[in-house]
Amino acid sequence: MLAAVLLALFVWWFSTGAILYAISHGAGRTAVWATAPIGLAAAALLVSSAHGTTVEDAYLGFGAAIVLWGWFELSFLTGVITGPNTKPCPANLGPGRHFLMAWGTIAHHEMALLGTMIYIGSMTMDAPDHTGLWTFLILFLARISAKLNVYLGVPNLSHEMLPGPVQHLKTYFAHRRMNWLFPISISLLTFATGCWIERAIAAPAGSGTETGFILLATLSVLALVEHWLMVLPIRDAALWQWMTKRREEEDRVDSPLAEQIK
Repeated sequence: MLAAVLLALFVWWFSTGAILYAISHGAGRTAVWATAPIGLAAAALLVSSAHGTTVEDAYLGFGAAIVLWGWFELSFLTGVITGPNTKPCPANLGPGRHFLMAWGTIAHHEMALLGTMIYIGSMTMDAPDHTGLWTFLILFLARISAKLNVYLGVPNLSHEMLPGPVQHLKTYFAHRRMNWLFPISISLLTFATGCWIERAIAAPAGSGTETGFILLATLSVLALVEHWLMVLPIRDAALWQWMTKRREEEDRVDSPLAEQIK
């Protein structure tokens, strides 16, 4: 049980850091398309592992979903798959127009994720192990919740983690003490975590089923933590600061003050 929790924690931290590291060291369109076969292989492994029932199958399904998700995140943060709107938010927009423009910044990416999730679901619906499918679904729903919350407004936006190709996104964020969706998001994530824990306890000890539910519970807790970091006075970017150090140093060098010093 502890091994599954620690593995999920490490995979979550390392995969996020690896993507930020790649982007801060110049990864762009070439890197996205060069790693596309890895994403496809992860999708195939996710589907094949769902037809097994061992502990190894649960780990493989979880890991494959994370790798596949990571490829989509890389494609988004490098600006390869985002949306038709790549411009900053104009001033004085009405609520409806503002929402449509914000949706336009991410539309293609979200539809690609939805299509992938539907494909995975159709291929694994009758399989005995749904660890990979649920992992991808948790990531997908938590992402939607997080984006809606920063759109509606939270105290901590962490927009310093946005790389150049998607810097325009921060103009669609709102800085507020609280929004109506946040308590709902926290409640649903807490409920989901409780469900996974209950099922893990009910599953046979040492089985692939138990391992899968432990991995899902840990991932739900991490999604819950990420949501709480939107309102707590803690910089979550510090968790990956060493991986983004080069980009921060280059930003300082390229700043107007640095140009004056030169």
